[in-house]
Amino acid sequence: MTDIEIANSITPKPIVEIGNELGIPATNLEQYGSLKAKLPLSLIDEQKIKNCKLVLVSAISPTPTGEGKTTTSIGLSEGLNKIGKRSTVVLREPSLGPVFGMKGGATGGGYSQVVPMEDINLHFTGDFSAIEKANNLLAALIDNNIQSKKFSLNIDPRTVQWKRVMDMNDRSLRDMVIGLGGVGMGIPREAGFDITAASEIMAILCMSKDLSDLKKRMGNILVGFTFDKGPVYARDLKAHGAMAALLKDAIKPNLVQTLEGNPAIIHGGPFANIAQGTNSIIATKLGMSLSEYVVTEAGFGFDLGAEKFLDIKCRTAGLSPDAIVLVATVRALKYHGGVPVKDLSNPNSAAVSLGVENLEKHIENAKKFGVKAVVAVNQFASDTKEELDIVYERCNALGVDVCHCNHWADGGNGAIDLAKRVVEVCEKSSSTFNPVYRLDQSPEEKIEAVAKTIYGAIGVSYTSEAKYDLRRIDSLGLNALPICIAKTQSSFSDDPTKLGRADGFELTVRKVEIAAGAGFIIPITGKMMRMPGLPSIPSAEKIDIDDQGNITGLF
Repeated sequence: MTDIEIANSITPKPIVEIGNELGIPATNLEQYGSLKAKLPLSLIDEQKIKNCKLVLVSAISPTPTGEGKTTTSIGLSEGLNKIGKRSTVVLREPSLGPVFGMKGGATGGGYSQVVPMEDINLHFTGDFSAIEKANNLLAALIDNNIQSKKFSLNIDPRTVQWKRVMDMNDRSLRDMVIGLGGVGMGIPREAGFDITAASEIMAILCMSKDLSDLKKRMGNILVGFTFDKGPVYARDLKAHGAMAALLKDAIKPNLVQTLEGNPAIIHGGPFANIAQGTNSIIATKLGMSLSEYVVTEAGFGFDLGAEKFLDIKCRTAGLSPDAIVLVATVRALKYHGGVPVKDLSNPNSAAVSLGVENLEKHIENAKKFGVKAVVAVNQFASDTKEELDIVYERCNALGVDVCHCNHWADGGNGAIDLAKRVVEVCEKSSSTFNPVYRLDQSPEEKIEAVAKTIYGAIGVSYTSEAKYDLRRIDSLGLNALPICIAKTQSSFSDDPTKLGRADGFELTVRKVEIAAGAGFIIPITGKMMRMPGLPSIPSAEKIDIDDQGNITGLF
């Protein structure tokens, strides 16, 4: 059966039952129908958080279709519940861009899913829409002030860096000129659209500790500069109050369930190649307040999502994972060994032997943070014993626990071995990690630390634009912020064609953006863009709905 057919083949529990299993009275649930609910922030309990084990699921550098981190996260949480541990999986919300683009849905797969999968993959509880509206309200207020004569902040239109957003892949909107049509239509200037997941509002939502912190952070958004070269923040436009009002419900995490009727919390959705790539601090802490174990994921490979989870999110939230799960697939190892995507189902032990060096580098990176990793081989039917043996032998040689997982076909039963390994690691964990850099280092030193330590670069070069951006960051007093490097997910380098374990390369920083509200700066490398395009045959072509309202084609 397809993923959506599997999801529709089970009868979910009413959401109040899921709440009861977590000890949440029905009166504390803000229900969206019978299968979804918002959770109040008042359920966060810092003392209980200290007693919960936090498991981070990351991966090797992925193929274009991903390695199954979400599926593994869900399967592991199911497996933990099966061995008697109260576990909640805490995930990001899907973006409509990938859903209708190349990757499809983001609710897991096979018998390792969260439901209701159609709702979660489409509009869910409206969080993305609220983020979009808050972002675009600020954009409208900026252009209104530029047009205004009586209340003008003297904003130089050429310096405005705030873009509008929409939750769709649409390359035609990346760059444009707005304000055409005459005097009453605004001041013409260059502008464009980002995808909603790339909005600083999304990053702020996921970094905030409460509504007051959210509003303060939105006031700190740097939108541009005056003609006198002074900074202009969202608070100068008196925008942050109205923006926070639009997010009064979006800040609350969403409670749903797995196929096996275990709790799942889903909230926020920043991409890891252009933002911090993890769910909200609020959602993670809420899950940890209600469970013995929380399984969460960080987007793309360990070099992107996990590094940012540790160096940005954990440092801000005061959290530390007790174990890391590195998801690997034989398919991806063959891909890094030089096999084209169309041939990944064909046996090729030689390519696995070449590609396994990618896994080795990610294992080394986890060790550098001081957190013990377990390698989870997400098994496909096309995997051969010879190929799997290569992975096991290399992991054993590195002294890393490894086990194969079949949660896609068997649900929680297919992840019991992984769950047992994870429990063993967590029970021995000291629950501390070593950041890659210190916050008192310069931005250049931080960038170099990540580039050399995590990516394996021999050095970092900067364009003239990037050097100018760094001087501006220094003048604004923002040097102490952590860094959130925007980089391709396909390679350790900034070149997506350099697969395997890229080495001998120099990382080039093209420009450095400021996300003062989110609380980090964004060095942009390579050709990274914040508005993806659709592939030649987008997933949208396969999605349909019948006269009874049944959706097909989601996967």
